Amino acid sequence: MKPTAETRIRVRYAETDQMGVVYYANYLVWMEVGRVELCKVCGFNYRDMEREDGIFLAVAEAGCRYRSPARFDDEVIIKTWIEEASTRIVVFHYEMRVAEDDRLLATGHTRHVFVNREMHRAQLPGKYHPMFGL
Repeated sequence: MKPTAETRIRVRYAETDQMGVVYYANYLVWMEVGRVELCKVCGFNYRDMEREDGIFLAVAEAGCRYRSPARFDDEVIIKTWIEEASTRIVVFHYEMRVAEDDRLLATGHTRHVFVNREMHRAQLPGKYHPMFGL
């Protein structure tokens, strides 16, 4: 079974647009929040991977399918998991729901390439293989 992370956030007024709904780009920010939390669930701190190993997750692709609007003060649950991984890439999937009624807000994915400090493609160090399901 793939590890998953569930992160809860509360929609801030600043995240809404003129129509009173969450501005679409904020979902990508929420995906990042979920991704960082999933790394912790998998047994490592993403910040440490950058600092100690010089490995970064460069976003190569992002997608989001919006299903229902979120509004100010909604509590949102961001569910995150690794859908696919190799020594060169990792694909995360996301599902965002309103906590109160389990209404699906959006689904999404991000594809990342492992790169070094110089932004050249790199291989994921072996110590992280179990954490990414390799």
